[in-house]
Amino acid sequence: MSFWLILGGGFILYLVIKAMKQPSEKKEQNSRSVDKTKYNQSPVNIRTASVRDPDDDEEDDDDGFATFTISYGRQEPKSKNKSAGRWVPANESVTINGDVVTKGNFYFGGRLSSLDGYGTEASLVDNSLTIVKKPVTYEDESLGYWPKYNSISKGCRGAYLSWLASGRDDPQVPTGYVFIYFYGLERRILVDSVKNQVGDSEFTCLFEEIVRLKNIYGGNRSFLNYSTHLLEIMCLLRPGVVSDPDLEKNPKQDSLLVKYRIAKAVNEGEPISASIALAWLKIIPTYNMRKPARRCAYEFGQLFFRRYSKVYENGIVVKPNKTRLKIEYWPASSSLRGVKIPHENLPDPINLKTPTSKLIKLAEECTEALDGYSRYLGKEHTSRTDIAALLLLPDDLSDIGETLGLGKFKRWAESCIVKDDGIVEFNELWQFTRNSLPVKVGKRETDFIQAMVDKSGFGLAPDARYHQAKPSQDGKLVLFRNGHGKAFNPSDSFNEVGMILRLGVVVATIDSHVHESEVHLLRTLIDSDNRLSKIEKESMNAYLTWRLNSPPNISGLKAALENLSQKAKALVSKVLIRVALADGKIDTVEIKQLEKLYVLLGLDKTLLSGDIHTLRTEVISPNIEAASKINLGSKAHSNEFQLDEGILAVHESQTEDVKSLLSAIFVDEAPEEELPPESESVEEEELGIDAMHYGLYEILISKNMWSLSEVDEQCKKLGLMASGAIEAINEWAFEKTGQPVLEESSDSIYIDQEIAEELEG
Repeated sequence: MSFWLILGGGFILYLVIKAMKQPSEKKEQNSRSVDKTKYNQSPVNIRTASVRDPDDDEEDDDDGFATFTISYGRQEPKSKNKSAGRWVPANESVTINGDVVTKGNFYFGGRLSSLDGYGTEASLVDNSLTIVKKPVTYEDESLGYWPKYNSISKGCRGAYLSWLASGRDDPQVPTGYVFIYFYGLERRILVDSVKNQVGDSEFTCLFEEIVRLKNIYGGNRSFLNYSTHLLEIMCLLRPGVVSDPDLEKNPKQDSLLVKYRIAKAVNEGEPISASIALAWLKIIPTYNMRKPARRCAYEFGQLFFRRYSKVYENGIVVKPNKTRLKIEYWPASSSLRGVKIPHENLPDPINLKTPTSKLIKLAEECTEALDGYSRYLGKEHTSRTDIAALLLLPDDLSDIGETLGLGKFKRWAESCIVKDDGIVEFNELWQFTRNSLPVKVGKRETDFIQAMVDKSGFGLAPDARYHQAKPSQDGKLVLFRNGHGKAFNPSDSFNEVGMILRLGVVVATIDSHVHESEVHLLRTLIDSDNRLSKIEKESMNAYLTWRLNSPPNISGLKAALENLSQKAKALVSKVLIRVALADGKIDTVEIKQLEKLYVLLGLDKTLLSGDIHTLRTEVISPNIEAASKINLGSKAHSNEFQLDEGILAVHESQTEDVKSLLSAIFVDEAPEEELPPESESVEEEELGIDAMHYGLYEILISKNMWSLSEVDEQCKKLGLMASGAIEAINEWAFEKTGQPVLEESSDSIYIDQEIAEELEG
C-alpha cells in the first residue's frame, strides 16, 4: 500500500514540476506562429500552496490555498469584480481608471469565461485590476505568446489601455496589445454573431475595423494570417453583408473562402469562372507559380483570364466528388479553443486531377508568354512603361501596352496619317522609344521601330522585311493604318510593282520636280493591279510616298542589271521612258539622265531618241484606252501620256527574263550580316550564366525538391546533360552568394530557396 502511495505522490509531484517549468513561450512578436497542437491542450488545475502574482493586490481565500490555472503565459490573478463581462459597442464611451475610452469594441467587466470554460476571456478589460500608466510602446516579459489582459503586468495593462484610448493606429505598438484587442473582435464575430446577437450594421463595422488593423499591422506575418482568416470567415458567415475582392484575388494557400467558392460552384453545377479558376490555381498544394507569374502578377492575371475565357468560354464544369469540404478555423485567442463554424455540406474538389491539370497547363502557357517581359523587368533601371518592355507583352495584352505607353504613340501616328499622309521624320518617331538618337540606323534600331509600329497596329515604309530598304537617321518614314500583320507574305506581284515604282521614282525626280501626273501614273499602277491584295496596295502606296520624299537612290541596281537579258533591259527602258513622258513633255535634263540610265542598263544610249519618238507618237486607240481603264487627265491632249497595254505587260509578263529582272532589281543594298540580339548577350553578361542554364534554374526553383529522373527529363528538353547543368548552376550560385543553390542526394535534388531568393536579388 505504501508503495502505491509513494508512486501516486511522485506522479502528482511530477505533474506539478512539469507544469511549473512549462516555458511562457515568450517569442519575438514579429515572428508569432501557429502551433495547432496547442489548441487541443487544456490548462491544468492544481490545488497547492498559495502562489501570489507580484502584480496582484488582492487577498487569497481564507483556507490559505489558491486554485490557479497554469496557462501558456503568466498565471491569472484573482479578481473581486463580480460584474458580468459585456460587449462595449463602438459608439459607447467607458471610463477606466480615470481614462475615457471612446471607441468601444471590447469586452468590459469582471466575469467572462473562455469558450472552453477554463480561465477568463483573454480580451476582457477588468477595471478592478491595478494598472501603472505607461506609453503605448511599453512592454515587458509578461507580454508573452498568448497574452491575456488579466495576466499581463500592471505596466502592460496601462500601456494597453493607453493604446485603447488612442486612435489604435500606432504601428510601433507591441503586437501583443493588438492581439488582445483582436481577441475581443474574434469572439464577438465567432460566438456572439453566430448566436444572432450582432446586427448587420455592426457586423459590417467589425469587418471594416479588422481590414483597418490589417492595413496597419499586417507587416507582422502572424497578425496578417489571423486577420485574413477572420475576414474570410466573416465573408462566409454573412456573404450578403461583407466582401473583400482582394481576399480572392490574392488568396493564401489555405484560403477558406476560395475553397468554399469552388465547392459551392461545383455543388451547384456551375462553370468555374475565370476569377475563381485563377484563385484555385494559386491554392493548388502541388503547384508553385514561377517567377514571371509572381513578378508580373497583374499581367499574368489578365492573360490567364483572357486565355481561360477563350479556351473554356464560360468556364470548366466540374462534377461533385465524394470528399467533403472542411471549414476549420484556428483562432488567435486561446479563449476560443474548440470554436465551431457552421457551414454547408459541400464537396471538396481542390485536389481533383483533371481540372487542376487544365489550370496548370494554361498557367504554364501564360508564364512562358510573359517570360521575355519578366526578364526585362528583372534588369536594373527598367520600368513597365518602357517601350522595350511593352513590345515584349503578348498580343493578348495589347490594351495594357496602350495604357502604359503605346497609346501616346498611336494617337501621334494617327494624327500624322490624317494631316501629313503619314510622312514623319525619323527622329520624331524615334523619340517615342525613349532612347537617344542613334548615330547610325542599323538592323537593331530598324527592328526596334518596326516592332513598335507593328505592336501599335500600324505599318511602316520602308519596312526592311518587305521593301528591301531601310530608313536613315536624317530621313523620313511613312506610317499607314493596320500594317502588314503577322501572316503577311508578299507575292511576286508585290515585288514586281515595287521594282517599277522604284525605277519610276528615279525618272520622275530627274528634274527635281515631281509632276502630279507622274505620281498619278505610279499610283494607278498600284491601284489597278488586281493581283495585289488590299494590304499589299496600302503597303505599296506608303512605299511610293516614302520614295517620292527621299533622295533618289540607284545603289545596288548596276550589279543587278548586268545579268539581265537584252529583252528584259528593253522592257526596263520602256518603263523609264513612259514615266518620263507622263507629264506630257520631256526636256533636255530628263534626256541626259535617261541616257545615263541606258548606260547603266548596258543599252546603247543612241537608241534613246528613237525609243522616245516611237513611244510618244504611238496612236492610242479608244479600244486600248478602254482596255486599260486608266485615264490620267481630265483633258485629252495629243501629246498626253496614256497608260497602255505595254506598261501593263511589264509587270504581267511571266517570261523568265522578267522574273529574273524583278527578283534582282528590287534591292537597295546587300543585306547586313545579322548579329545576335544585343538584349540576350547583355542579359547573359549581367546574369553571369547563359540563358539555357538560367532557364533550367527557373524551372527547378518552382519546387523545393525534384527526383533525379525529373531533373534529367527537364535537361533533355533543353539539350543539357543533368550532371553538368547542376554543376554549372551551383558554380554560378557560389560566385553570387558563396553557397550552392542545388543539393544533390542519392535520388533527389533539393533547392535551397533562401539562396534562390538571394540570387533573385
